[in-house]
Amino acid sequence: MTLAAPSRPRTPWGLYSLTAGAFGIGTTEFVIMGLLLQVAADLHVTIAAAGLLISGYALGVFVGAPLLTVATSRMPRKAALVALMIIFTLGNIACAMAPSYGFLMAARVLTSLAHGTFFGIGSVVATGMVPADRKASAISIMFTGLTVATLLGVPAGAWLGLHLGWRATFWAVAVIGVLATVIIAALVPSEHGVRERIAFADELKAVARPQVLLGLLMTVLGFAGVFTVFTYIQPMLTRLTGFSDSAVSPILLVFGVGLIAGNLLGGRFADKRLVPAVLGSLIALAIVLFAMTFAMHNKIAAIAFTGLLGVAAFATVSPLQLRVLQKAEGAGQNLASSFNIAAFNLGNALGAWLGGMTIEHGPGIGSVTWVAALVTLAGIAVALWSVWLDHSRRDIAATCAPASLAARSS
Repeated sequence: MTLAAPSRPRTPWGLYSLTAGAFGIGTTEFVIMGLLLQVAADLHVTIAAAGLLISGYALGVFVGAPLLTVATSRMPRKAALVALMIIFTLGNIACAMAPSYGFLMAARVLTSLAHGTFFGIGSVVATGMVPADRKASAISIMFTGLTVATLLGVPAGAWLGLHLGWRATFWAVAVIGVLATVIIAALVPSEHGVRERIAFADELKAVARPQVLLGLLMTVLGFAGVFTVFTYIQPMLTRLTGFSDSAVSPILLVFGVGLIAGNLLGGRFADKRLVPAVLGSLIALAIVLFAMTFAMHNKIAAIAFTGLLGVAAFATVSPLQLRVLQKAEGAGQNLASSFNIAAFNLGNALGAWLGGMTIEHGPGIGSVTWVAALVTLAGIAVALWSVWLDHSRRDIAATCAPASLAARSS
């Protein structure tokens, strides 16, 4: 008689509702990257200034994530998520109606305030829905919304911007926001009772642990490398590689497919062995960025490495997020999770600024990729330091344990 293999636990529907919200928020974060040239021309600003709309959004996430996490700490999670999606939708309507560059920047910042807290709360909720050996995969399922947003939202937004104007893109994103709000309201399970309030000082103590801070720094440097390149992928593909404006949207589809693959791979590897997943994904990202320096001068290679950039970039997300959650532990997880989302976006802002500086004041657009790789190498150095601290503490604990037992027996 043969025994049937145990079936894999089914993914809760509530987890997929988080994916829907992530899709809406991810679309508005990334869609501007396919509209840089149109926005710059319509609002009479430089490409680098248009790129700062990404930095402004990212900095809004960095500031808003911890503040709104604290402000919503006593709210039921479902109510908090719905409220955040409403803020997101209103912000996109304001973007569509923006009469000037300054107004558009302010509207982008308003939209961004919901981002960090949504993903911070969502990461904790996602890991709470599944067994311990599937926590990283649960995070990756939620973040699949971001990757699908890049696969579908950014190319579609770039196409809309090219044919109907960039404002039409933001109107479309606002509609996505309405739909995502309805799905979250319908599928996220309601909580019973009032959430226990954790002292803000205790949460800050957890976030201030050295290993948590090192995890946040890994995230900043890793994604600064990604966004040094990806922020300016449209002008790189048109000016370096020689593609037409209309070819950018299909190439961004390749990037989006890479994001989905990398996101799911990163979650699976992190569930098996977290530390090798963190180090391996960052090393792969640095290699891809260095190689793109040469690949961007050949059309076939440029398309291939745009896809590989997507794989390497999002293979880092689940490992980095889970690393911070593990090191924060207990009381500090909500705030630490939101801080790590803020760290991703601080990296986005730093990368957009660094890429702009490289283009306007540095060696030029052809050097953006190797500058990005150097930033990622700094992230690898921080990760190695963090792993060394782990081993050092285990060695100290192993040395102290026999001495403690001997003292007790004497």
